[in-house]
Amino acid sequence: MSDLRAERPRSARFILSCVGIGLAAGLLSGLFGVGGGTVIVPLLVLLLAFDQRLAAGTSLAAIVPTATVGVISYAVHGSVDWLAAILLAVGAVGGAQIGTWLLARLSQNVLRWGFIGFLAIVVVMLFVVVPERGDDIALAWWSGAGLLVLGVFTGIMAGLLGVGGGIIVVPALMILFGADDLVAKGTSLLMMIPTALSGTIGNIRRGNVDLLAAACIGVAACTTTALGAWIATLLTPLAANILFAAFIIFIAAQMAVRAVRANRKPPASDR
Repeated sequence: MSDLRAERPRSARFILSCVGIGLAAGLLSGLFGVGGGTVIVPLLVLLLAFDQRLAAGTSLAAIVPTATVGVISYAVHGSVDWLAAILLAVGAVGGAQIGTWLLARLSQNVLRWGFIGFLAIVVVMLFVVVPERGDDIALAWWSGAGLLVLGVFTGIMAGLLGVGGGIIVVPALMILFGADDLVAKGTSLLMMIPTALSGTIGNIRRGNVDLLAAACIGVAACTTTALGAWIATLLTPLAANILFAAFIIFIAAQMAVRAVRANRKPPASDR
């Protein structure tokens, strides 16, 4: 794999493509409180012919500076629950280990369709539960335990499907824990930083990160993340939920296409 990265031309097109991907990912990261990997990975594969594993590792590395800028942007408005983020991160780190262990033992196609069903329920609930601005996460023993469980579930899904935590954590914090949409997004971004750092260290050791691409994407994303976070503060909770629901539908459609393509591939023994 390292040979393939060495042969990839570092042309102006390569750099400009990475910058463009970063600008789009940063805007969505700030706006929705997600890592941006749902945009970075498919675009790296489509525009720069990265394989899926290298694209995922590069995306995770680029998320670290992006999420950091996003957290700062939300923290300025007091929209980060630091303790909740720590509990989520602790659970996610452990859950990711479970997810990678299950990866070789469970059908990816069944998991994809199951997660698509989960996202469909989330979309419906986003229109049933519209948060009020100013609502914080009420921390008690039961909510603390719930945040740990949510973190574990998020980590498992990340390990199994490579999805970022924001797509799960943001709606869960609003629907299950009563957080307003800004607090949910800021807390989600903070949770991602230690998780992404841990994963990136492992990916670098395994040669699954294109450092130049990650740097270009991450730096470019940092320039638009604050803009996305600022736009989020201008939206009403209902408008923010509608936009987030549309984003989730887009992600679910991406996963459905991958599941259908996987079904069409012949078994390895027939190839």
